[in-house]
Amino acid sequence: MPGVLRALRGATTLDEDSAEQVRGRVQELVATMLERNEVDVEDLVSVIFTVTPDIVSGYPATAARELGLDEVPLLGAVEADVAGGLARCVRVLMHCYTERPRKDLRHVYLHGARSLRADLAG
Repeated sequence: MPGVLRALRGATTLDEDSAEQVRGRVQELVATMLERNEVDVEDLVSVIFTVTPDIVSGYPATAARELGLDEVPLLGAVEADVAGGLARCVRVLMHCYTERPRKDLRHVYLHGARSLRADLAG
């Protein structure tokens, strides 16, 4: 494995809680995180997904496995239900080996999740 262990962050939102939206938005997010950071699936250590309590129609990890992450340890959890929090949000914490310095990592915030980190949404 080249480089050092780093963590990439990302998030997206769904327009509606449906299996199709979970699948499509999670796959878009994961693929974009890998592409923008030039990370190969072989460089992944693990991926943690969280969803807000209003997402019940599908598992983000299932969608990620369809992208070829079937040998990568994946974990799902539910975010704290905080008043005023962003609705229908999927967050990702991806651990990977990379040669990029921390300052050059490109975290990915898509759709309504851009509001979470406007400074990183790019």
